[in-house]
Amino acid sequence: MRSRMQRGAALVVSLIMLVLITLMVITALNLGSSNFKAVSNSQFRDEAVAAANVAIEDRLSSNFDQDADADGNLPTTTHAVDLDNDGPDGRDYTVSVTPRCISASRDLPGEASSVELPPDLTIPSTWNTVWDIRSQVTNNDTGASIVIRSGARVLLNENARNSACPD
Repeated sequence: MRSRMQRGAALVVSLIMLVLITLMVITALNLGSSNFKAVSNSQFRDEAVAAANVAIEDRLSSNFDQDADADGNLPTTTHAVDLDNDGPDGRDYTVSVTPRCISASRDLPGEASSVELPPDLTIPSTWNTVWDIRSQVTNNDTGASIVIRSGARVLLNENARNSACPD
């Protein structure tokens, strides 16, 4: 009589163990999925910073001080950045770069000599300018977007300084 009562207990215990193992597997899958999302977001951020740096370097290497409006604001430029070199149709990121002049101070070079130079041989006045550069990076595959800000110091001549970074 005793053996008949124990047959049902083994079934109940095995079902409970099956449920517990299923819950552990589901929890492990959820943790793995969360870790994958965290790593993907970290990779996107690192790639976005790299794309922003490429676009900022491209913008700074051009005559970026031209085309300033009356207030000294420079236009926003858009750059297509391909980080994995998969060809012209594989542009990974679109970066909008907007530089804004923060300050300008006259560059004071040391005196080259005590000899007075004629006016046509004098060194033109140069200015140290400090820029706040805002870059909006958009992933072309996912549409994810991030804003990255950086600073730059640029040496400009008097005319460029007057147009791009007025007082």
